[in-house]
This record gives sequence, C-alpha cells and structure tokens, in this order.
Amino acid sequence: MPTRPNARFGLARYLAGATLARTADSMSGPALLLLGLAVVGSAGPASLLFAGLTVASAIGGPVLGVLFDRSARPGRLLALAMTGYGAGLAVAAVMLGRWPLAVVVGVAVVTGLLVPALSGGWTAQLVDVVPAATLRRAQSLDAATYNVGGLAGPGVTALLAGLWGPGWAVAASIGLLALAVPVAATLPTPSRKPLTTTVPAALRAGTVAIATIPGLRRITLASVVAFVGFGMFVVGCPLLGAEHFHSTARGASLLAVMAVGALVATVLLAKWPLPVRPDTFFVVATSVATVSLATQALAPNGVFVVVAVLFLGVADGPQLAAVIAVRHREAPERLRAQVFTTGASLKVTAGALGAALAGTLAARSLTLMLLVAATQVLALLAFAAVRVRAPVPAG
Repeated sequence: MPTRPNARFGLARYLAGATLARTADSMSGPALLLLGLAVVGSAGPASLLFAGLTVASAIGGPVLGVLFDRSARPGRLLALAMTGYGAGLAVAAVMLGRWPLAVVVGVAVVTGLLVPALSGGWTAQLVDVVPAATLRRAQSLDAATYNVGGLAGPGVTALLAGLWGPGWAVAASIGLLALAVPVAATLPTPSRKPLTTTVPAALRAGTVAIATIPGLRRITLASVVAFVGFGMFVVGCPLLGAEHFHSTARGASLLAVMAVGALVATVLLAKWPLPVRPDTFFVVATSVATVSLATQALAPNGVFVVVAVLFLGVADGPQLAAVIAVRHREAPERLRAQVFTTGASLKVTAGALGAALAGTLAARSLTLMLLVAATQVLALLAFAAVRVRAPVPAG
C-alpha cells in the first residue's frame, strides 16, 4: 500500500475518533444501568437494560460487517451506525419511567445491534488509514484506545452520575459519540472493491473464512475462550475488594488498575515494537494472564492482588494488539470488516457467559471462581490445537 501524504494526520484523526467512540461505549452500558436503578428502583429490571445492550451484538456484528464490506464508503456507514446507537440510547433514556419496561428493553436490544460498530467497525478501517510499513505500530495504538476507553468511561460515568445524576452520564456518552461521528464520516475511502454478493451469501463467505482459514480460526477461537475468563474477572473484582480491602468499591477500582497496565504496555510496544510475530505475542501475553488470574485466586493479601491485576493489564493490552494484527494479516481484504465485527461480537458474548458462570461459582468460592477464570490455559490449548502450515511473515 503506498504511503499517503497525510498518513500521520490520518492516524491521529483515527485514534481520536476511535477513543471517543470506545469511551462512549464503555460509558453507555453502566450509565443506562444507573439510570434504570434511579428510575425503576430495582436492580433486577435495571440489569435487563444493560443486558439488552450486549445480548444483541452477537447478531449485529456479522450483519454490520457485511454492510461495511459492501459499502464503497464504510466510514459514512460507521458514522450512521454511531448516530443510530446514540439515538437509541437517547430514546431508551427518555422512555424510562414513561413506557413499560419491556418496551424500553426492546429499544435497548435494537440499539445493541450497533455495538460492534464501536469496536470492530473502527478497527477494520485502520488498514486504509496508515501505510503498510507503520501498520503494526498503528495496531498497538488502536489497541490502546480500548484501554483508554475502559479506563476513562466508568470513571467519568461514576463522576457525572454522582454530581448531577445518571441522566447526565447517558447524555455525556451520546455527546462523545456525536464528536466521533464526523471523524468516522471522513475516514479514507478503501482501496478494495466493495462486495457485490447478497448479504446472506456474504455472511456465509465470512463464516467460512473464519472457520477455514487456519490463522483466523486459531486466533478467533483462542481469543474468545480467553475472554470468558475476562468476564469472570470483572465479576470477581468487587469480591476481591470485599475480601482484601473490606470494600467492594475498592475492588471495582481494580478494573482501573488493569486498564492502566494495559495502556502503558500497548503504548510502549507502539513506541518500541519487539521483533516478535503477533502469534507469539498472543501466546506470551495469554500465559502471563493465566499466571495473573491464578495469583489473584491464591493471593495472601491485597498487595499481591494489585500486582497481579496490574500484570493482567500488561498482558491484556498486547494480547488485544496481537489479535488485531493477526486478523488484519489473515482476513481476506473484501471480508475484513465482517471478520472484525464478528470477532467483537463473539468476544462480547463470551464475556457475558463468563460473567454468568462467575456468579454461580462465586457463590461457592471466590478462589474456585478465579481459578476457573484462568481459562487462558484453555485459550492456549485452543491456540495450539489449530495447526497453521506455513507461517506468514509479519508486515
């Protein structure tokens, strides 16, 4: 791919838009949950709103990916998807307390179909923003935008909800999306030709590609299995806080500790990349994550927990960057968006399953739950089980 004269500006613009979108994404679910608690007054019904935003992504991801691959200007479609997501959040927030809860949850489900656009929809466009020579660095910086969003989003949500109420937190999430929309709309036109097949045929082609291309099958299976453990870790954070810090709130702040570790690791790797194939990086990062989760389960005190969670972040950032790099390398050019949005949908679903399993196990033993959360071991086994005949040079 030839170097674009405005490649540096293009990457800065991309990173700004992606960070805004992913921060808004990490804010929207908790903000809507808090608003539901304030209006409905019960955790059970309010949690349905949060679930509604996530459960539909398994369907929305593949379909959105096909639409991006079929579009000659996927940036404009991405802008439209974010506009729709923001509008859905606004409608759900306004309807709360005025319409039956089932109707509001239905709006949340429909809105949740667009969630993968905020993650995989952006990443799929990265290859058209930067020249091939700097793609590896850009992938690490792209992974860092997830960490920034994961770090800033919950904190900003809690701050705004505490100062002025959860409605303002929802409004701030919508505002960030509005700022990201013009950035998405002006993303470069892709060099590839858009798909011309029907949506069902394209969905089949994307599914076949993920299932039959060894490199894609391996990284998709391994990353999805690993994310089950991450979903369990999220549930375990407040419980770790209660056990080691006598406060569930302090336990929840462990997510910020992890995000800091992930952000620092990805930024350092972007600045000083190591001459290691992303496949190898995935194995190393996943191994570190396994040790971290096992350490949390057996930690004798809070210091060990904090250090272990910090290393989980140090593993999580490079792990995500490695997944992004492998998908960029292995995905057929005309199916790239579908590969990324489908991968994002599968990870969200895996995280939800992990959270559900964690709730059951934690009732018996926090140690048992965290040991089971070390499904990173299974991710390594899944990675090793898929043979890739000939390594593809990194580039």
